[in-house]
Amino acid sequence: MDAAWYQVRNAAEVPSPALLVYPERIERNLAAMIRIAGDPGRLRPHIKTHKLPELVRRQVALGITRVKCATIAEAEMAALAGAEDVLLACQPVGPNAERLVELAVRHPGTRVSAVLDNVASARALSDAAVQASTRVGAWMDLDVGQHRTGIAPDASAEALYRTLAGLPGLELRGLHAYDGHLHDADPAARKATCDAAFAPVEALRARLESAGLPVPAVVAGGTPTFPMHAQREGVELSPGTCVLWDAGYAKKLPDLVFEPAAVLLTRVVSKPTPQRLCLDLGHKAVASEMPQPRVVFLNLPGATAVAHNEEHLVVEGVDAASFAVGDCVYALPWHVCPTVALHQEVWVVQDGQASARWTVTARARRIDI
Repeated sequence: MDAAWYQVRNAAEVPSPALLVYPERIERNLAAMIRIAGDPGRLRPHIKTHKLPELVRRQVALGITRVKCATIAEAEMAALAGAEDVLLACQPVGPNAERLVELAVRHPGTRVSAVLDNVASARALSDAAVQASTRVGAWMDLDVGQHRTGIAPDASAEALYRTLAGLPGLELRGLHAYDGHLHDADPAARKATCDAAFAPVEALRARLESAGLPVPAVVAGGTPTFPMHAQREGVELSPGTCVLWDAGYAKKLPDLVFEPAAVLLTRVVSKPTPQRLCLDLGHKAVASEMPQPRVVFLNLPGATAVAHNEEHLVVEGVDAASFAVGDCVYALPWHVCPTVALHQEVWVVQDGQASARWTVTARARRIDI
C-alpha cells in the first residue's frame, strides 16, 4: 500500500485545520461491515460517528436502512436522508420527548423509536405521542455492565417491559443492550466477556416471551463486540466507529479489519525551538477528552505532544529545521466521533484530490425540529 495514501495534491486549497474523508476507504469499511454481519439487513449502524447525510444515503443504497443515533438532530438528518428506521439511543427527557414525537409526525415514512429505562420517561413519551395522535417505538434499555444507562435484566426489567407494552402511545420494539465497556485487545477475552454480559439478555428475552410478551428484536453491541454479536441469531448489530475508523480502536482492536478513512490536515504555524513544532490543531479541531496522544501522526514520526490549547498543538522530538512554516502534517484522530463534531464540513478526497466538501449536518443540536 502506498505509504502516502493520505496526501492531498491540492492541499494549498484546503484551509487548516481540516478533516478529510476518503470515500474509497469508507466503501471498503462498509463492505467489511456487511461481510461480518452476513446481511445488510442485520445492521443498524450508529451514525454519531460521521453525522453525514451522504453516508446515510450510501448505507441505504447498500441495503442498510436502519440506523441508531445519539441526538434528535442526528435522527432528523437520517430521516431526511432516507433511513427507514431510526432509533434514538439516548433516552428523551424534558422537551425532547415532544421533539421526538414531532419528528415521527413529520416523517411518517420513517419508523422512529427511542430507548427507555424507567416508567416516568416512558409515560411522558407515551403521553406526548397520544397528544399528537401517533405512536413511537420503544426499546427497553438494558444495563449489561457499563452502568451508564439502562435497567438490569432482572425481575425489575420484566415489570418495566410489561408497563411499556401497556402504554397507548408506544409501540414496543424489543431490547437494547449496549456493551461499550467491553474492549479487550484479545478477541478471545472480548468474546468471553461479551457472551457473559449478553447471557442475562437472552435469559430475559426467553422469560418475556414465555410470559406472552413478544420481543420483536434485540439491538446489541458497538464496534468492539460487533463480530461477537454477529454470530448470534435474531440480533441487530450497531457498530459505528468502523465506518471511519480511528487510531484508538486500531491500537486497541488489532483483530478488526477496518481502514482509517478520516484524516486531520494541520499545518506548522511556528517553530519555537530546534526540536519543537507548533501546529494549528487545537482542542477545537480534535477531540481532547482523552489523554495524549490525541492523534497519531502519519508524516511526523517520533513527535510527542507537550502542550495542547484551544488553537495549538505543540510537539517535541522532531527536527524543526526539516519543516517550513506552512508545511502540511497529516494525523489520525485517536477518537474520531467527537472529532467529527468539531468540524462544520469535511473535505472529500478522491484520487489524491480534495474534490468536494460535505456539511457535517448533524453536528448541530437542532436542524429544524
